[in-house]
Amino acid sequence: MATISSDVLATYAADAAREVEGVRGLVESTLHRHKGVRVLEAENGVRIELHIAVGWGTPIPHVGREIQRRVAAYLARMASVEAEAIDVVVDEIAQ
Repeated sequence: MATISSDVLATYAADAAREVEGVRGLVESTLHRHKGVRVLEAENGVRIELHIAVGWGTPIPHVGREIQRRVAAYLARMASVEAEAIDVVVDEIAQ
């Protein structure tokens, strides 16, 4: 069985998140050495953590749910990978 690298999964998750209206981009962290997305191996798949910036006035709960939905669907479709959890962290609210 072939495996897909964490970098590829992170790219897929980032692409799906950027498509959500209200998302201004991903927020990089120097602490975790990631580019806005962390992929962690989990017991029943993978755990995804996305750090995002949203636009001012954006309904954050709606955006978070939409990111979770789109990332899960994209990973399933493109890589046949089930996400055990998709955590969305809003690090910035941009003007």
